[in-house]
Amino acid sequence: MGIALHKRKSSGSTLMTEGTIWKHILLFSIPLILGNMLQQLYNTVDSIVVGNSLGSEALAAVGSSSSLISLLISFSMGAAAGAGVIVSQFIGAQNKKGIHESVHTALAIALILGVVLTVLGITLSPQILRWMGTPDEVMPQSVIYLRLYFAGLLFSVLYNMASGILNAVGNSKRSLLYLAIASFTNIVLDLLFIPVLKMGIAGAAIATDISQVLSAVLCMLYLMRVDESYKVALRKIRIHKEVAVRIIQVGVPTAIQNTVISFANVLVQSSVNSYGALAMAGFAAYIKIDGFNILPVMSFSMAATTFAGQNYGAGNIDRVRKGMNVTVAMGVIYCLCIGGILLLFSHPIIGVFSKDPTVIEYGVRAMWYFCPFYFMLAIMHGLAGAIRGIGKSVPPMVIILISLCVYRVVWIQLAVPHIPTIDGVYMVYPISWLIGAILMIIYTKKAFPKQVSAEI
Repeated sequence: MGIALHKRKSSGSTLMTEGTIWKHILLFSIPLILGNMLQQLYNTVDSIVVGNSLGSEALAAVGSSSSLISLLISFSMGAAAGAGVIVSQFIGAQNKKGIHESVHTALAIALILGVVLTVLGITLSPQILRWMGTPDEVMPQSVIYLRLYFAGLLFSVLYNMASGILNAVGNSKRSLLYLAIASFTNIVLDLLFIPVLKMGIAGAAIATDISQVLSAVLCMLYLMRVDESYKVALRKIRIHKEVAVRIIQVGVPTAIQNTVISFANVLVQSSVNSYGALAMAGFAAYIKIDGFNILPVMSFSMAATTFAGQNYGAGNIDRVRKGMNVTVAMGVIYCLCIGGILLLFSHPIIGVFSKDPTVIEYGVRAMWYFCPFYFMLAIMHGLAGAIRGIGKSVPPMVIILISLCVYRVVWIQLAVPHIPTIDGVYMVYPISWLIGAILMIIYTKKAFPKQVSAEI
């Protein structure tokens, strides 16, 4: 039995099956973009405080951990994306039972996944860092930072899932609010733990852990109190088999995609490590800036997924197609604008992280290989988000794995050893984005459905 799901002031949830398309996508995307920017901001503050208070080796230690952290976090975010697609389709179909079961199943999956990843992360950190070729001079600090970070990973996974549920029902403002609170807390604790209390690199990790706990708790408290069909009751958190299967069918390909891409980035990080601690520090500084490009692109992709999911659930495939085109256009415009601004101020931006001229040079060089080409990433992920929203997560997974993983691994193994400078590592990114954008355009034109599947 369905229920009417109207836009309510009390919950902030939004039904996207009617009204102006670009306004829905933009208004939904803005809180996601701001939230991701805030998340990137407090990660960036970690690096700025660490780099200026503890030196280049400590900054390199944080950088060496980033790709590994992203690998495991990416898996959990893939699971959250799968849950979000199913929840949004039930929202569009106005299926109260489906909403209830999908929300509680998603949280059960998050708890199980969070515990597993936490144990694996704490246990395997030293071995994986050695496998990545982390230099001996930064190994002790890298292990400390990584293990402490993973101690709070369960709450990060739980927050991602709870936030995914809120986004699926169109309530992206609520997750932004809680992330803002967590970001402010993280920044304050960074400044307290590192320069004042002299806790070293451990202080940066502990500050992040505390902020993750706070954001997860706030999200869960809201879901438990909201007077909506997606309200959570702790005693009802369990696996509902049929819904779990649907979440897994959508979420696992996305999780595998994210994880394997992150694995490829671990190989890229290993190549950067071979150029020494200063190259690691420069690359680590730019990767923090990189987030201000990547995260808005991913936010538009998430908006496309939610918009497509709700409208596909409501049986409006033409509206799904129009929303996909609008999302891609927004992403391209953003990337061209922000890329130009970053290039214009490249030296002072990287200089915020370190005063070492060699570190700055490595960071600026990376910026020139990345910033002019982010629009191709916006095309690829915008299309992938819409396709994923209608429940087809395997084709985007295959395309993204070919372009962002297989190609990168082959390039790193075969081409980079013959290129004497770090440019060989940097150029792998724009070429892989171009391949992905072309393949995704070809797939979308040939295989986008003309009608809605009978099963919602």
